[in-house]
Amino acid sequence: MADNSARPPGPAPGTATRPSPDVRRADAPPPPTPDAPTPDAPTPDAPTPVAGSGTAEAGDAEAATIAELRAQAARLEDQWKRALADLDNYRKRVARESARQRDDERARVAAEWLPVLDNLDLALEHAGSDPSAIMRGIEAVREQALAILARLGYPRRADVGAAFDPARHEAVATLPDAGATPGTVLHVVRPGYGEDDRQLRPASVVVATRAD
Repeated sequence: MADNSARPPGPAPGTATRPSPDVRRADAPPPPTPDAPTPDAPTPDAPTPVAGSGTAEAGDAEAATIAELRAQAARLEDQWKRALADLDNYRKRVARESARQRDDERARVAAEWLPVLDNLDLALEHAGSDPSAIMRGIEAVREQALAILARLGYPRRADVGAAFDPARHEAVATLPDAGATPGTVLHVVRPGYGEDDRQLRPASVVVATRAD
């Protein structure tokens, strides 16, 4: 009879041996750490992109630009209207001042001729009693008229003997004259008034030519 007291305890014959739950295989991957994030999992604090946010910002900027351009256009239109109004007022003011200056100048020139009319009236009043008064009156009126033209800047010129100048003279005829220098004014048919730069009327003259 065999002695079984010396044999160590073990599983019964014919029973399969199972590994212990705490025993791992050498080639098995380590279990995941609870605090380490999974590589494919999203980070909780990362903001999730919103679809269309960039388009909305671009639209707002474009609307602001359009509003600014419209405001600038309104300001420029207002300035343009103000400038037109100022120009129209200035044109009307200049027209009024020009008309007033013309009226004042006409009144001044007309007033210069009043003494001439007064002397003509006096000469006619005394014509019946003293016929020579008419001649004296005409001479006085002539002198006054010449003085008025001189004050206005158009004195009467003495052109007899002066060299013929097409800018100052109008030749109405030529006349041979042995005693006159050819090309000079021999006779004044109608006198001229004014200076070279301010000529009221050229003189109509007869020009001397060489005598045969």
